[in-house]
Amino acid sequence: MVLEVLRYVVFAVAAVSTAIAVGSWAVRTRRLDPFSRSARLVRRIGDPVLDPIETWLLKKGGSPNNAGWWLVGFAVGGGLVVITVADWLAGIFFVAGRAAAQGPAGILQLVVYYGSNVVILALFVRVFASWFGRDRFTPWMRPFFVLTDWIVQPLRRVVPPIGMIDITPIVAWFLILVIRNFLLRVIG
Repeated sequence: MVLEVLRYVVFAVAAVSTAIAVGSWAVRTRRLDPFSRSARLVRRIGDPVLDPIETWLLKKGGSPNNAGWWLVGFAVGGGLVVITVADWLAGIFFVAGRAAAQGPAGILQLVVYYGSNVVILALFVRVFASWFGRDRFTPWMRPFFVLTDWIVQPLRRVVPPIGMIDITPIVAWFLILVIRNFLLRVIG
């Protein structure tokens, strides 16, 4: 119910943003007489919303003429992120409620499952960041290395690289999945 209302709110925000962008474009390109009553209404409604975006675009070296379309992009992209996060949180609460109903074993299974997912996510971030020259000495990367060093470092001593490609993270990902499945079977 709440997610459905949220979807309608996001759709409404996207529709209003699109209307503001189209109105701004119509006034700017003189498809709508800039001195007419309707153009003044469009500017009175749209300018307070578009002015901060225009200022931001000017600081970034962009064209303020595109502020309306940036507004639509922010509304649609931000709306998708909000819906996705809300849906994800609802799923987590649903699963946590079911696990709590199963007692301590269910809660332990949940901790193992989500804990392994956090380590796998840290492993992916570690790999992708290494492609862009970020290593363990980059301050924001330290937590990801702390979460994954316990499995990656011992494997590096055993698994040789294939040419220039370090396959240790792939082997670590596979081992994490095997360990998780084993622990979930033992607990359940």
